[in-house]
Amino acid sequence: MPQHHSPALRAFVSIAHHGSFTRAARELDVTASALSQMLAQFERQLGVRLLQRTTRRVGLTEAGREFLVRIAPAMTVIDDAVESARQHGERPAGNLRITVAMGTLLAPVLAEFLAAYPQITLEVSVNTALTDLVAQGFDAGIRLGERLEKDMIAIPLGGPMRSAVVGSPAYFARHGKPKHPRELSQHDCIRFRFASGGLYHWEFAHPSGKERGRWFEIEVSGNLIVNDNALATGAARDGAGLTHLPVTAVQADIDAGRLESVLERWLPPYDGLYLYYPCRYQMPPKLRVFVDFLKQRFD
Repeated sequence: MPQHHSPALRAFVSIAHHGSFTRAARELDVTASALSQMLAQFERQLGVRLLQRTTRRVGLTEAGREFLVRIAPAMTVIDDAVESARQHGERPAGNLRITVAMGTLLAPVLAEFLAAYPQITLEVSVNTALTDLVAQGFDAGIRLGERLEKDMIAIPLGGPMRSAVVGSPAYFARHGKPKHPRELSQHDCIRFRFASGGLYHWEFAHPSGKERGRWFEIEVSGNLIVNDNALATGAARDGAGLTHLPVTAVQADIDAGRLESVLERWLPPYDGLYLYYPCRYQMPPKLRVFVDFLKQRFD
């Protein structure tokens, strides 16, 4: 028997409920003739008569009554599943998985988002590695523009960014402040290791002259290596050395005087953060509200 017989099952249940081909046809939005032919074909496939037809009414045969008892619970489950799927298409709900390079990026808005959308379970994975969203089951990611995956929809969050090289007042009191990136070789620098295993080379741009605006890298040294921005910030506050981080990660400490910024003229703005996600014909409501929420907050 063919496996794709769900329309016939639905038709049989409706006819049994109404005791009429005409009323069942009206409910299913088909003609009574088409409904009769569908049931006749279904009975031939089963090799048993399910309905007893007379000129006045339609009733169930013994086999039909037993068949209805067996399939009715399953049809109820299917109806519930269809309704649940329909609701997911209309309201933001379900699990939303996001990958970010910095956990501090979303921390200020998490509570507000969850309060606004209590039907969404938000999972945030902090990972500096480039992530294949589809292969690893993520709905969206947030990365710098220069590190975006190809073939993704990308939405800027907050415009250009700047980085800062910072250290504690106590550190600078002991070691002085560098005036040029090449002087970093004389300082203890807190280095950052990516998930890929490579060490981050500190990036700067020439502030003047023929090479103005051209970016270059400095391979710094130091006896502390981390893979977490918060840990690097805390170590810098404690005087362990200098760290090179986005300004957003250290601005509060700068404002409070716990950290001081150097080499500002060598650190111009650069392409900032983007929320990116796979191109989809129909964006799930849970992702749509997350995108709209972040756009509003970061703007």
